[in-house]
Amino acid sequence: MIGMSRGPRLLATSDLHVNRQENEDLVRELAPTHPDDWLIVAGDVGDRVATTLWALEILAGRFARVIWVPGNHELWTPPGDEVDLVGPARYDHLVAECRRLGVLTPEDPWPVWEGAGGPALVCPMFLLYDYSVRPPSIPASWTDEQALEVAREAGVVCTDEVLMSSDPFPGPAAWCADRLARTLARLEDRPAGMPTVLVNHWPLTPHPTRILRHPEFAIWCGTTATADWHVRFDAEVVVYGHLHVPRTTVEDGVRCEEVSVGYPREWRRHGLVRGALREILPGAPDDGPDPFTAWAAEQRARWARS
Repeated sequence: MIGMSRGPRLLATSDLHVNRQENEDLVRELAPTHPDDWLIVAGDVGDRVATTLWALEILAGRFARVIWVPGNHELWTPPGDEVDLVGPARYDHLVAECRRLGVLTPEDPWPVWEGAGGPALVCPMFLLYDYSVRPPSIPASWTDEQALEVAREAGVVCTDEVLMSSDPFPGPAAWCADRLARTLARLEDRPAGMPTVLVNHWPLTPHPTRILRHPEFAIWCGTTATADWHVRFDAEVVVYGHLHVPRTTVEDGVRCEEVSVGYPREWRRHGLVRGALREILPGAPDDGPDPFTAWAAEQRARWARS
């Protein structure tokens, strides 16, 4: 998937969804091209604790350093899961298990990438969402419940509403506010003058959601509170997933990499043209125009006509 490297690289992937056999086979094939390669895993590894840890353990045994942030799927408590913890307790359990595997999490000291393209402070963040990201059809002035009702009427309901608990917080918006406050304090206390690589499962700005086939799904895609973080906190690169639309965009001069693999039915359509691993530093591959971006734009136009 990636050619031989002359030096170590900071790589990224997300949305491995290893509860699908085809995706488990992909994980078995993921490997560094240099013994000092680092790997960012930007959430949605699996729906269950056991499958999530299975994948992270494999990757931790291959890459010099693995950095994980949770997605919404890791926060689900599906029926029959051996770990029945919910909300922050479930997240804390995953953090403890990652530490056992030697995998860095948003709760650990942020590492500095010293390889080519560095130094850069790699900032794994867990921020969640608060329903404030809206498609043009849902006014920002509407309440969360009004926005959710519009999505329900359109037949769009995120499974989080069924399987993800925020207890003891009253809902994801309150949990998100807590995570924002914790992360903001760390970002403001970061080393002065050092570029950052901001990593979050959800996009930091609303812009990437404009390509969604179902625009209403945007309300489960982050928070507008982070819309200026890529500028405010000196980002060299922003890394995220969640949308299953792997592409490179540039916002305010900052390269933003959506690095998801997605479900087999999705990646088969575009043939994983970017590969399952994306180079973050020293820089994006010099492979000309991103073929997936053109493919996604064509699909979006086709969906709009249908």
